[in-house]
Amino acid sequence: MRRPLYIVMAVVLALFLLSWYLKTGSYKGEHEHYILRGLLVTFSAFLTLAVLSFLYRDNPFYKFAEHLFVGVSAAFWMCMGFWTTIVQNLVPRLSVSLSEYFKVPPQPGDYNFFFYIPVILGVLLLMRLSPKGGWISRWPLAFIVGTTAGLNFVRYLRSDFIKQISSTFVPLLGTQWQGVGHFLSNLDLSATGELVVMFGNWVIFLGVFCGLIYFFFSKEHKGAFGIGSRVGIWVLMVTFGASFGYTVMGRISLLVGRITFLFRDWLELIN
Repeated sequence: MRRPLYIVMAVVLALFLLSWYLKTGSYKGEHEHYILRGLLVTFSAFLTLAVLSFLYRDNPFYKFAEHLFVGVSAAFWMCMGFWTTIVQNLVPRLSVSLSEYFKVPPQPGDYNFFFYIPVILGVLLLMRLSPKGGWISRWPLAFIVGTTAGLNFVRYLRSDFIKQISSTFVPLLGTQWQGVGHFLSNLDLSATGELVVMFGNWVIFLGVFCGLIYFFFSKEHKGAFGIGSRVGIWVLMVTFGASFGYTVMGRISLLVGRITFLFRDWLELIN
């Protein structure tokens, strides 16, 4: 590493040690563990700024935060899987002595040979760590991928595919249509009014219909069919734009949360 990089890292370390000292002083007398709290807040601010430093370019601070995040996430989910899945669900069905060792209530009535299958697959999966027996881990990995794909296929088919189709079957005249006279005499421009509901249903119907026309390539897109195809393009562009805007809004919300943390919890410049 070059000398300027060492100097920058030393300056950064000194600034955050100074920040830790100041935060500890601000918490003193109000919190029982003020030294630990000051350290955690200062370290959280350091990690936040380290991640944001990637906007300049890749650097050692960003790499440190990235590797720390990946390592802590892997360790956290490994501990969660061990204590919630293996200890609480599998061990009580395998052995009474193991249940007493982990202090979980045994379930002797649920003993079944099939409960040993995930144990065997888990041991085979750990063979990935062996240089010569790594190929054995492909069998449990294939079982996990196939099972996950099959279960998610049914779930996505119900929640996305069928739900999306059923949402497009809307009554074009609304659910409370009682004739033209009743509609004109009770004309309402509110969001829940019959006119707005009817307009929304027509937009959904025409949007889906024109979108399907755009993907119909067995007929040349010209004339009235071409107009419907171009309307379908606009519908698709508006949909993609709304999805992109929703994603950007979510990221901006995360950025606002971190900036609020820096200026309120760390620097205490805002209330």
